[in-house]
Amino acid sequence: MIRRPPRSTPKPSSAASDVYKRQVFRYIDWLLTVPLQMVEFYLILAAVTAVAGSLFWQLLLGSLVMLIFGFMGEAGIMAAMPAFVIGMAAWLYMIYVLYMGAGKSVVSTTSASVQTAYNSLLLIIVVGWSIYPLGYVFGYLMGAVDASTLNLIYNLADFVNKILFGLVIWKAAVDDKQTA
Repeated sequence: MIRRPPRSTPKPSSAASDVYKRQVFRYIDWLLTVPLQMVEFYLILAAVTAVAGSLFWQLLLGSLVMLIFGFMGEAGIMAAMPAFVIGMAAWLYMIYVLYMGAGKSVVSTTSASVQTAYNSLLLIIVVGWSIYPLGYVFGYLMGAVDASTLNLIYNLADFVNKILFGLVIWKAAVDDKQTA
């Protein structure tokens, strides 16, 4: 019996494969860290006052929708523009919930250190995270930034935003401990 060698499927170019791997790894990281960061708002408030569980779910689901549609647009699973619009809507929804909705009404009843932490984290979500949709626009909608540059920008933004997030939480804990 003569066996034929298995058919080989054409492999994507190494550069294209590397870009896709970076996207996948970046989104795996974001799927772990971004929902945790958003839920941190709920956890900070729940540690010091009564908070409706719906705030937890609004932030968790908003972050997942934002990330899943962002990935679908970047990976070509869905057209980039509709994916961007849905992801942006989820980001703006979370900002609304925190700035004008359930989060804001609860934080006003907490200590000064919790309010400072909350407002600092909100600033990171609004200003620090604006880098990501800008990168998406310039990289995927306009094609004005190559994949390596975009990856560098995203990594630097992750580095700064995640460290700032951690420092704000640490500062709130220290301040709250001193007032207790």
